[in-house]
Amino acid sequence: MNIEHGDVYKISPHHRFQWEEAQNCYVILFPEGMVKLNPSAGEILNLVDGKNTVLDVITSLKKKFKDAGDIDKDIISMFQFALEKAWITKD
Repeated sequence: MNIEHGDVYKISPHHRFQWEEAQNCYVILFPEGMVKLNPSAGEILNLVDGKNTVLDVITSLKKKFKDAGDIDKDIISMFQFALEKAWITKD
């Protein structure tokens, strides 16, 4: 499945995205367990709310991390990975 700039995603119904103080990172919780996210993945999924388009997420992160360079492909790759893992679903 191709990730398009106009696509809108949300966290899948059987998953929960949250900051986990004990882990000091964002996590994805699901019935079988928990996945600790690296900081980049956490920043991306923090913007996946069922309202923001993929382009909104890219634009927001480019503003927040001005020195990061060309991060578009990395963000798209994270969307693809999260979709393959069923962490997110297209709204």
